[in-house]
Amino acid sequence: MVLVRFSKDHEYIRVEGDIGTVGITKHAAEQLGDVVHVEFPDIGRQVKQGEIAAIVESVKAAGDVFAPVSGEVIEVNGDLPASPALVNEDAEGKAWIFKIRMTNKADLDTLMDAAAYRAFIAANT
Repeated sequence: MVLVRFSKDHEYIRVEGDIGTVGITKHAAEQLGDVVHVEFPDIGRQVKQGEIAAIVESVKAAGDVFAPVSGEVIEVNGDLPASPALVNEDAEGKAWIFKIRMTNKADLDTLMDAAAYRAFIAANT
């Protein structure tokens, strides 16, 4: 079963087992505008929930990507360096940023499901 959760910082995590695939939401990509560069975390890096793990740069601004859960970075999206515009085209699909092996599944309890995230956006825009 795949579980998807969202953070108030506009990251998503798609969880299968103890592995989470992390990226920025479609909403975040729309706010950033045309993405021109993604700075990845190092593979093997231990991150804590809420810590800056990556950076997405657009023609308008740079946005921090926070780790939605604690764990070890195990993979980064090799397609993004050559095609950062994928973030604008498919933020919540092909344009994932990194994969993390979670060390504390309870972190997921602090995140929102899709309905709560949509309500959060509506209340804050």
